[in-house]
Amino acid sequence: MSLPRTILHIDMNAFFASVEQRHHPELQGKPIAVIGNASRTVILTASYEARAFGVTTGQTVWEARRLCPQLMLVPTSNRLYGATSRQIIAILRNYTPQVEVFSIDEAFLDISGSLRLFGTAEQIARLIKERIKNELGLSCSIGIAPNKLLAKLASDLQKPDGLVIVRPDDVTRLLETMPVKELCGIGRATARQLALLGIRTCGQLGGFPLNLLTRRFGVVGKRLQQMGQGVDESPVVPEEEAAEVQSVGHSMTFCHDLEGDNEIRAKLLQLAEMVGRRARRYGVGGQTVTLTVRYADFTTFSRQQRQQEPLALSNDIYHASLRILDDLQLEQPVRLLGIALSALQRGQGQLPLFPERQSKVRMTAAMDMVNNRYGDFTVMQGSLLDQQEKGSHVISPAWRPEGIRNVTAR
Repeated sequence: MSLPRTILHIDMNAFFASVEQRHHPELQGKPIAVIGNASRTVILTASYEARAFGVTTGQTVWEARRLCPQLMLVPTSNRLYGATSRQIIAILRNYTPQVEVFSIDEAFLDISGSLRLFGTAEQIARLIKERIKNELGLSCSIGIAPNKLLAKLASDLQKPDGLVIVRPDDVTRLLETMPVKELCGIGRATARQLALLGIRTCGQLGGFPLNLLTRRFGVVGKRLQQMGQGVDESPVVPEEEAAEVQSVGHSMTFCHDLEGDNEIRAKLLQLAEMVGRRARRYGVGGQTVTLTVRYADFTTFSRQQRQQEPLALSNDIYHASLRILDDLQLEQPVRLLGIALSALQRGQGQLPLFPERQSKVRMTAAMDMVNNRYGDFTVMQGSLLDQQEKGSHVISPAWRPEGIRNVTAR
């Protein structure tokens, strides 16, 4: 029998917008929305002043401005968000080494072993909230529960600046009427499938016959029933214990839909350079290249090709993505492109055997050194000189403070 655990879920409130308001005092108290670097992208997050008008994450800029004409649009500052997140994580690690970074603005803490040092779970949560407020000028909501599933649910119940405790005796009552879509791990598609079975609340899901759930969802059926019952045995996994990253990639949403072949190829070269630089920084190469395309109507699909050897040089990644592109029949203008490397292999930093490849590796290393020091695309291939519009570079939910997933590092 597993020992009782005490889990905290820290959720920063309107993180990107709050960081911008802290960094730019003239934005404080104003309705702002953080967007990608392109003015046509969707809203990434909105300040609470903007949310009062109905502006929400995922809306288009046009929809948001229709609701809030005075809305101020702020482009993303990924390095600033990354640096702030690392400061938050440093504060959290003062209370337990068991910190799992869930995304750039969320983390789980297992404080089961910290209670004798710092007091009750509520006292620890208040200490964390106070330090983040005093040292960083930001607010967060914290959920306290016996497991990660319930802790995350609890942190969503009271925003902004909330603190909600879910005790074991509270679980059945809390979940009885809670919509299943509120549980982390149940997305819209799964919620729709559950609704077809007449399941709309967690209480209904937890009491639904297991054989019917497994008939519809397979082995996931048992996990769904457990979620409806508030059962979650998954551990808090610190960064150093996390599974090795399986891919590295970038995507861009463009200010205008791309129709010309030359435009698309130029953007692929830019993406290949971004992916290659990050792969080379961590000494990995990928044997599988995946190209993702999103049309103007938001239809999205991916295609991949296995390469003969792991790729890390930008030009190699670019030509591999071109081969995939040449096999496609594009039916609409392109809104987004993405390139990813997977089937990663370590130890890709050594010089190759042949002199021609050696010179390419040395030249690439010299370019990386300059760009790492002075910023992206300080030195670039001539064909990228006219690429003034960089597209929208949004931090992935997979962001981590260290390693390959840290896209904000130089």
